[in-house]
Amino acid sequence: MRNSEERSPYAFRHELKYLITGWQREIIAERLGCFLEKDAHVENGIYTIRSLYFDDRVNTAYEEKLMGTESRKKYRIRCYNYSDHTIKLECKNKQGSYIYKESASLTRKETDQIIAGDCSCLAGREEPVCQGFYYQCMSNQLRPVVVVDYERVPFVFDPGEVRITFDCNLREAVLMGTLFDAGLPVFDVMGADELIMEVKYTTFLPEFIRDILTTQEAVQTAASKYVMCCDSRIYRTGVLI
Repeated sequence: MRNSEERSPYAFRHELKYLITGWQREIIAERLGCFLEKDAHVENGIYTIRSLYFDDRVNTAYEEKLMGTESRKKYRIRCYNYSDHTIKLECKNKQGSYIYKESASLTRKETDQIIAGDCSCLAGREEPVCQGFYYQCMSNQLRPVVVVDYERVPFVFDPGEVRITFDCNLREAVLMGTLFDAGLPVFDVMGADELIMEVKYTTFLPEFIRDILTTQEAVQTAASKYVMCCDSRIYRTGVLI
């Protein structure tokens, strides 16, 4: 699966998040559909995202998000529709109100090796995200923390490089066996009628899109799916890992 979110690394983008209900999504999506296209690279207009997030022994990424640290980053391995056809090692960087994402492809063998605690396969890779992840693993003992699952419906608008997504059915998955097992045990993190709408753009957000997004009184939030799933883990087990 080709991921249309990919752009050149260090391309800073705005990111806005909203907590909305199912009926708000229906209204907003219907109006957006008059002007925006469904992502052409997504079959049937929806796909499943699974991300395995990594953190260090003192949970720096988790704690910095809770504290609202201005500059922070987190690493993850991401796949789509539980398939090992496209696997990405990603670093999501946050600088104030801007984000940028670094990304590199992984093989199934490399992924399994990293999850098992051996990142030596990245030692010779030239991509900055691979070098950064390898350094963090060796110096700060990054390790897998939580698996985040959800379904995504994406809309795109080329002017301004606008991408609007509806992320629903957020789940915390328990990594037992392979990351690509669709049958991993999962725990619901949000209510059945709750979802997160994300608005990302590089240059500008057209006024007509702003109008569509604000007419339904969507609640802007700094919600992090990673933190929400970490909190779910802590609630269930009493510890993050």
